[in-house]
Parts: sequence; C-alpha cells; structure tokens
Amino acid sequence: MSHTLQDKRPAVADDPQGSLSHARMPRWAPLAIAAGSAVLGCLIGLVAGLDSKIQWGLLAALIFIAGTYLITAKVEGPRQAKNQVATSLVWVCFLVAVVPLLSLAWTTVSKGAGVVDGYFLSHSMSGLLDTDEGGGIYHALLGTIEQVAIATLIATPIGLLTAVYLVEYGRGRLSRAVTFFVDVMTGIPSIVAGLFILSTWIVMLDFGFSGFAGALALAILMMPVIVRSTEEMLKLVPNELREASLALGVPQWRTILKVVLPTAIGGITTGVMLAVARITGETAPVLLLVFGTKLINSNPFEGAQSSLPLYVFEQYSVGTDAAVDRAWGAALVLIAFVMLLNLVARGIARWKAPKTGR
Repeated sequence: MSHTLQDKRPAVADDPQGSLSHARMPRWAPLAIAAGSAVLGCLIGLVAGLDSKIQWGLLAALIFIAGTYLITAKVEGPRQAKNQVATSLVWVCFLVAVVPLLSLAWTTVSKGAGVVDGYFLSHSMSGLLDTDEGGGIYHALLGTIEQVAIATLIATPIGLLTAVYLVEYGRGRLSRAVTFFVDVMTGIPSIVAGLFILSTWIVMLDFGFSGFAGALALAILMMPVIVRSTEEMLKLVPNELREASLALGVPQWRTILKVVLPTAIGGITTGVMLAVARITGETAPVLLLVFGTKLINSNPFEGAQSSLPLYVFEQYSVGTDAAVDRAWGAALVLIAFVMLLNLVARGIARWKAPKTGR
C-alpha cells in the first residue's frame, strides 16, 4: 500500500498544470468584451437604422452578456460562465441606473448654470410678467424652506414616536392596525394628501391658502417614510443593549431615550432626510394649498406663498425662452438644496453616532 501511495504522490507534484489547475480569463477580458460589445452594438444600430442611442446601448448590453457567457464557457467552463453572467448582469443593471442619473444631472447643470447667480437668488418675480427677462426665485426658495421646515417639525416627532411604539411597546391588534395604516399611507398619492387638507383645513375650518396648509399636506407624506425607516433602524439595535440597561434598573423609557435612540441616530437621521427629499419636490399639494404668488411672503401662516417645484411648473408652462431658462435654474437650485440637506444630515449622523472606545 505504501508503494502505491508513493507512486501516486509525484503525479500531482510533477504536474502543477494538470487536473488541479484550470484556464483563467485574464483580468482585462471583461473590459475587452465590453469594448467589443459597445462597438458591435453601435454597428448593428447603424446598419439597422436605429436612431435612439438607448437602443444601441441595450444591444451592446445584450451582446456583452452573451459574449461573456460564450467566451467564459469556452475558456473556464459552464460553471464559471454562469458566475460571470451574473456579475455582468449586476454591472449592466448598475449602468442602467447610473446613466439616467448622470444624464439628468448633466442636463440640469448645463441648462441651469447660466441662469443661477446672485441676482437670480436674491430677487423675486414681483412687477414682472412671466414672459419678461430677468426675475429670480427668492420668493419660491423662501417658501420652500419654510414649508419643508414646518412639515419636518410636525412629521418627525410623530413618526419617531410611532416607530418607537411599534418596536418597543406595540403588541396586539392596535399595533397591527397602525402598521397597516402606515403601509397604506406610504402609497398615498400626493394629490390625495393635498385634497384632504383642502377639504378639512380650508373648506371645513375656513382657513385660507397659506404655506402652513401646504406644510400640513407635506407632513402627511413624510410620516410613513419616517415611521418605516425609524422602525427598521430601531430593530437593528441589539437586544443585549436593552437587556443590559434594564438589568441595571433603568426604566424602559429611559433605556429607549439614552440607549436605543442614540445607537440608531445615524439611520434615523438618514430616514428623516429621505422623507425631506421625498417632499421637497412635491408640486400638487403646493399647487392646491399654497396657491402661488410672485410676491415675497415670509409669513407661512397667512396669504399665498410660492415654492421651487411650483415655480418650475409655472415657468416651464409659459414656454418662452426666458421662462424656460428660469425653470432650469430653479430646478438646479432645488437639486442643490436637497443635496445640501443630505450632506448636513450625514454630518449630524456622524457627529451624534455612538463613540466606540479603543
């Protein structure tokens, strides 16, 4: 038996490129396949008379996936080919998601950057017709800041406390009912929230059009997003932290306030900012409740106001070159506003995140 083993061992050692090794694709192979697929997709698009570059890109993606499978199967075998196809699909889906975002950002910046300046940010449309040159977005920017701030102040504590109840206290039918209605509110169209506030706050209670009325509708849209995101963040807090605090005799409410919420503050802040980004671009509730104006109104509780989404809608509806340019400029400011809020939220989350000792 020992002689047999001695005969078999050298076969593996003397043949390092034998049955234990497999041919491998070079690292540059995926890039080469992608480049070749792009060229073939463009050629097929030209020959077939396809005018849309999107169709060329889809053809290139299909060729890339098929080519990856065939070449990998030839070199490495069917098993590795399936793995490469899955990886290729991930990259294709990533590009399909990123390309429209980059295209949107580039279009907005290229068309709006020429309009945005100090005058545009510091003046309103007071005394100007929509067809005139000049004017600015100060009144709309002020209205957006006030309406979003009021909606956030209303929705954040309600959504946060609702999530705390569902995770820490909620049991039985009431908890299931709250969860059900939160799920339903998540899919409510913004126009429905606007109609609800219009029928109750303005028609039934006889309050006038104002920024506060619009903020109420925006708060309704914010609440389910905050509840859902906060609920998931609270569930990620380890139960050992709660049990350790309770074992030391700390009441449950204080455990939630001092242990659970600080641990999840990063995710909670991110969820709130997602909700803010969700409502910042809403137009329908503002159109119904805030009503729109060209004048500067710094009082959100009385009189009509404007907002950036409503301003973009109004200016683009005019259709003149000056109005369309103002619409693109306001859209660029709106995107920058949301981006700035997200950066502030990330800074707050990092600042308030629990510090781990070394």
